[in-house]
Amino acid sequence: MRILAVIGAFAIVIAIGAAVFFFGGYYNVAGTAEDPSIIHWALIQVRSASINRYADDVPPASINDPATVQAGAKVFSSLSCASCHGAPGVNWAKFSEGLHPDPPDLKEVVDHLTPSQLFWVVKNGINMTGMPSFALAGAKDDEIWSVVAFLKKLPNVKEADYKAWTAPPLRPAVPVLTPPPPAAAPASPAENK
Repeated sequence: MRILAVIGAFAIVIAIGAAVFFFGGYYNVAGTAEDPSIIHWALIQVRSASINRYADDVPPASINDPATVQAGAKVFSSLSCASCHGAPGVNWAKFSEGLHPDPPDLKEVVDHLTPSQLFWVVKNGINMTGMPSFALAGAKDDEIWSVVAFLKKLPNVKEADYKAWTAPPLRPAVPVLTPPPPAAAPASPAENK
């Protein structure tokens, strides 16, 4: 019984110490400050557990269709995802270096996440990471699924393919109209005689 009292008292002291540390302003929230390793570990565990719990959407049958992958590249580009994550032949925007935590290189993480998990992250975003909810930004589920299709193929996408898929559509050539030749002036009555 006495050991339980000691454990309980120790837990209370730890809780009070954590409250003073966090709510007393001792925890530095600056983007330039590194998180203590225990905080870093806890954030990763919480993020992973949350994604695993809530990512239960079933991918569409077209997830591996080349047209869906190409459409996903266009949506990825139009949503400015390459600004933070880069893309084949596209460097990250300079401002993304100031995000904390750093945006991941998607080629390194997409193999570790299921399509359902990627869909959930893109749709809902992740708090305190700079990853926005693209559903709240107006992206429709079919657009998000196309981004997921692209992401699952991303490690093997060549720079030339990405540029071709994301290039603006070619405008049809406008035919050059030549004006008709000027009409001959009607002959004057004197010329007709």
